[in-house]
Amino acid sequence: MMSVNAPVLVFMGVASTGKSTVAAMLAGRLGWAFEEGDDLHPEANVAKMAAGHALNDEDRWPWLDRIAEWIDERIDAGEPGIVTCSALRRSYRDVLRRDAVTFVHFAGERELILERMLRRQGHFMPATLLDSQFATLEPLEADERAIEIDIALTPAEQAAQIASRLRLHPDY
Repeated sequence: MMSVNAPVLVFMGVASTGKSTVAAMLAGRLGWAFEEGDDLHPEANVAKMAAGHALNDEDRWPWLDRIAEWIDERIDAGEPGIVTCSALRRSYRDVLRRDAVTFVHFAGERELILERMLRRQGHFMPATLLDSQFATLEPLEADERAIEIDIALTPAEQAAQIASRLRLHPDY
């Protein structure tokens, strides 16, 4: 049975904005399901990015389909959830958009993001791809259910702001 009362949040934005950190934190506090969108990438995508090559649309569609399946599973079960996904283009967000979905865009200055990216260890996304991510990013439009979060805030402040602005609590 489908329930629009159980929200699914898509934490979106360019790499190294803190999507995964805040998603895990907020999902833990709320007791919601959490999926790291990067884990749903086909191995070929991970290898391509690790080699310093940006993904093209052909690479992204199967990944976006896997994320959409995860979203649909939550909705069909009437369960809330949070998934991370860069969702940089409107066409990508359209694949993920549902009545129960709200996009949470993590936004900030390129310099801060680059600094974080250079400090991050153990991730397949090299700093050389940051500019291609910004070039791909399309602003959210008025008809997309979304909020924007400033990455200059601490992760705890970001999680609190998201919960407050979306009126989230464990019982949703």
